[in-house]
Amino acid sequence: MIPFNKPFLTGKEAHYMYQAVYNGKLSGNGAFTQKCQEFFEKKYGFKKVLLTTSGSDSLEMAAILCNLNPGDEVIVPSYTFVSTALAFVREKAHVIFADSCPDNPNIDPDKIEPLITSRTRVLVVVHYAGVACDMDRIMEIARKHDLLVVEDAAQAIDSYYKGRPLGSIGDFGCFSFHETKNVTAGGEGGMLTINHEEDIRRAEIIWEKGTNRAEFFRGMVNKYGWVDTGSSFLPSEINAAFLLAQIENLDVIQNRRKAIWNQYHEGLKDIADKERFSLPVVPQYATNNAHIFYLVCRNLDERSKLIIYLKENGVLACFHYLALHRSQYYTEHYTERPDLPNCDKFADRLVRLPMFYELTDDEVKFIIDKIKQFFNNI
Repeated sequence: MIPFNKPFLTGKEAHYMYQAVYNGKLSGNGAFTQKCQEFFEKKYGFKKVLLTTSGSDSLEMAAILCNLNPGDEVIVPSYTFVSTALAFVREKAHVIFADSCPDNPNIDPDKIEPLITSRTRVLVVVHYAGVACDMDRIMEIARKHDLLVVEDAAQAIDSYYKGRPLGSIGDFGCFSFHETKNVTAGGEGGMLTINHEEDIRRAEIIWEKGTNRAEFFRGMVNKYGWVDTGSSFLPSEINAAFLLAQIENLDVIQNRRKAIWNQYHEGLKDIADKERFSLPVVPQYATNNAHIFYLVCRNLDERSKLIIYLKENGVLACFHYLALHRSQYYTEHYTERPDLPNCDKFADRLVRLPMFYELTDDEVKFIIDKIKQFFNNI
């Protein structure tokens, strides 16, 4: 069976984890945490990076930093993972769901302004499959209406918008290092990017359980205490050590994933041209970090049958998000019933193909051949 995902090991993970253990410091913000944060700050020019225990925690930190009041409104795409919305719901904000673009799952800039009211405070964008949203238009809208912008870049490590790294354009960027991502911190992990100097101090305090502990260890204060809200958002040194081994090989990992993505695209282009399904769209302003390769089928029935057919032939393919505006929680707690046809389309029709470093060319060809067999027989 060809799995949907398989985390790649560089060979140094256990070695670095061993070092972390014998360094005598396992809790967060040690040498490996700092090395990882410095790597991302140097490579991508982020103002400040804080590792977190998950992508969800990075979103929760961003939501706290937005200083929301109960009832403030936050615009969020409906086609995303629940953490994108839940981080703001936990801050007592009112989530307003926006539709996707017609040709890709990212938030549609044309649908944002009609959702803005006097209560709107934050605009959240999700760079689906690591492909950038139209950030010039989004930032223009945000500046016009004095909104904060949070980039959910969970899938978008090493991806760019017009030469700018994703996660560096809005006020905050939120990344995931879950085992399904291009690089992992040993199963779970994430990071928050803080893009304005004035937010850095408070972000560190929130990160350190609401204390100014980080300032104490830098010798800036002679004792530390409880000064703000927060939680234990920082990961252990074990996770940071695992992540360091991964990011030291980031270019190698990315090159292989891009080769697999391109093989899929070239191999399936001819049948996609016959309008049997749609292939991913990468706008000219965006780069492709090869996080996901997906197809968009013509209807839900065809997608379901394709997933079953591939499984019967030894290939695990998956659908992705269920539309949040149709979720049980939302329908029980909100009175709005938004009409989001593009989001519904991707929720019903999108199927993800296996994508991981060790996927061989022969396996990719086998998957392509099985997809062609399926569509040629319907």
